[in-house]
Amino acid sequence: MSQIRITKMFSFETGHALYGYDGKCRNVHGHSYKLSVTVIGSPIADSNHVKFGMVIDFGDLKKIVKEEIVDVFDHATVFNKNTPHVELAKELESRGHNVLLVDYQPTSEMMVIDFAEKIKARLPQNIALHSLKLQETESSYAQWFASENL
Repeated sequence: MSQIRITKMFSFETGHALYGYDGKCRNVHGHSYKLSVTVIGSPIADSNHVKFGMVIDFGDLKKIVKEEIVDVFDHATVFNKNTPHVELAKELESRGHNVLLVDYQPTSEMMVIDFAEKIKARLPQNIALHSLKLQETESSYAQWFASENL
């Protein structure tokens, strides 16, 4: 059976700051992220199966990505927990803000690696994550490809 790639796109708003960075992004700021998730697999061949002809139901893929990424990162502020930004994070949390502390510098590059691991862990056995594209601005994005991360 043929291998088919399908892609679902998501969007979310997230703030962050890059501790130690030598440019404007050291300041707390936000982005309207766009995430494209591409998976690969064979369409279900069993004509009696409710999802006959699908690689994966777009709704099932949406559920995974929403639970792992969108619902977690949307309208949150992300800081590297190994920096002094932890103090700012505590202050923001005490004022009712949604703050995420992560083990990495919250760049698009590192976020896309984190997202890939989270999504891969939730996919059915017969479906593989092919690639992710995380667009931070209209002209800037990071991409992750499974073939380059074996």
